[in-house]
Amino acid sequence: MSENSASRPAHLDVEIRGLIVDPVSNSPIVILKKPGENLFLPIWIGVFEANAIALQLEGVQTPRPMTHDLLRSVIDGLGASLEGVVVHSLVDNTFHARVVLRGHGGELVEVDARPSDAIALALRCRAPIRVADEVFRDAHALDFREGEDEEARLREWLESLTPEQLGKYSM
Repeated sequence: MSENSASRPAHLDVEIRGLIVDPVSNSPIVILKKPGENLFLPIWIGVFEANAIALQLEGVQTPRPMTHDLLRSVIDGLGASLEGVVVHSLVDNTFHARVVLRGHGGELVEVDARPSDAIALALRCRAPIRVADEVFRDAHALDFREGEDEEARLREWLESLTPEQLGKYSM
């Protein structure tokens, strides 16, 4: 991977706004938000990944390492670091992400990952989470009005989805 990002699409830092459960399918959804804007990106994820994200967000320590803790320890043990994660595309209604590592010798390595796993790892490594501009556009991210109640609007949006729309995005 080249360190020259001139030919790469813009990646925007995001924050995790929260985890919610789709009321129809009972599937967890992680909500990413562009800081300083009212633009939200919902990504449907698996139950186990939602649990891994929730544990980290809530600061819960498990008695034994979870999978994402193990991966963080492997990265540290190899003298590498997590530079960040990027949700870089939406292909056939599936979000794709990369984990960007800096090796012991300074080289950058990108590893394909599910967004949910990448986010869980980024939280444990205190690394940035980024989303490509076109993913916000292609996924039809939610844009709220200033001062609008985010939680109520998210709930209203979820309840308005048809079964076909709910099945649109896969893990």
